[in-house]
Amino acid sequence: MAELSDKDRKKLKDSDFAEPDQRKYPIEDETHARNALGRVAQHGSEEEQREVRRRVEERYPDLKQD
Repeated sequence: MAELSDKDRKKLKDSDFAEPDQRKYPIEDETHARNALGRVAQHGSEEEQREVRRRVEERYPDLKQD
């Protein structure tokens, strides 16, 4: 996965984050979306996990869990 520099992160729109209010878990591409799912699984509350999963699946339907 390509590193996301601070400069590049600041250029992202709020909608490029799974938690746009806090600008957490960037999902600007499928690789970062997969990473967001893994990170929130490790460090996020159940509510955060549901929200990140919902936003990722909405943006990348092929990442839906069966």
